[in-house]
Amino acid sequence: MSTITETQNAAGTGTTAGAREHARAQAGTITDSMPVVPASNWPNPPADVDPASLTWAETVPGGRYTGKVLARGTRIRLRDVTGSACAHMLLWRADAPWERLNVADTVKVPWQAYLSSGHPLLSDQGRALATVVADDSGHHDALCGTSTLAGNTAKYGSGHVHSTSPAGREMFTLAAAKHGLTPADVAPSLSFFHGVVVESDGTLTSKGSAGHDKSVDLILHLPCVVAIANTAHPLDPSPTFDTGPLEVLAWRAAADLDELLAGVAQTDPEYQRAVANSEDIWAASHF
Repeated sequence: MSTITETQNAAGTGTTAGAREHARAQAGTITDSMPVVPASNWPNPPADVDPASLTWAETVPGGRYTGKVLARGTRIRLRDVTGSACAHMLLWRADAPWERLNVADTVKVPWQAYLSSGHPLLSDQGRALATVVADDSGHHDALCGTSTLAGNTAKYGSGHVHSTSPAGREMFTLAAAKHGLTPADVAPSLSFFHGVVVESDGTLTSKGSAGHDKSVDLILHLPCVVAIANTAHPLDPSPTFDTGPLEVLAWRAAADLDELLAGVAQTDPEYQRAVANSEDIWAASHF
């Protein structure tokens, strides 16, 4: 009787042996809410991208966050799968994390509050950390930042990370901590896939999503810690938390960065200076 019971338990998770077999049986399983490692195993790579060049591939459900250290020359593609994602993003220089995305300068220096192709993402040191190089959404926001614990609690009943309506700042705090950063390093963020416009009287109006299957691409000028929180925009008019999935892909694209740099002389002087600042610091630290 004892032998039969032990055999039955081993088939389930009631014993260490059973738990081990169950865990090992999951190897190679891909769900809709996990990173794929290695990224080259992503089942649906872009048609124009060599799967071997992929360095990051995952689907981030609504109410979840993700982050990764990415190299200079990496191209990042964010895709709003169902039309209800909202990708809040922060960047820190990987080799000097005290330098980070400065949303105020990202708006002020290019003289443009609305993000789209060609827009630089500037650091607090006047450098271009990334540039938006493709965008078929046009519904983004650099004015409101992400959601807060107090705001989500008032609107949805909770904003804690492990609730059904987690706030962006709470998730960014965890993402930052995984890279040795503190809450003081969590500055205002950018938001992709939820548009906001400034009315003539100065009020901010939500324009929502451009629809499903829209994407935005960025290229990194410097190695960065990239953090993304997929959560409802602070001005989302929906009374319920219904943020949808976000696809995150990144791949080595040094040639794309070279092409971008080759055309800098034809761009605005503010962009030229920001890129020159990035190239200067990169050249000084890499022979």
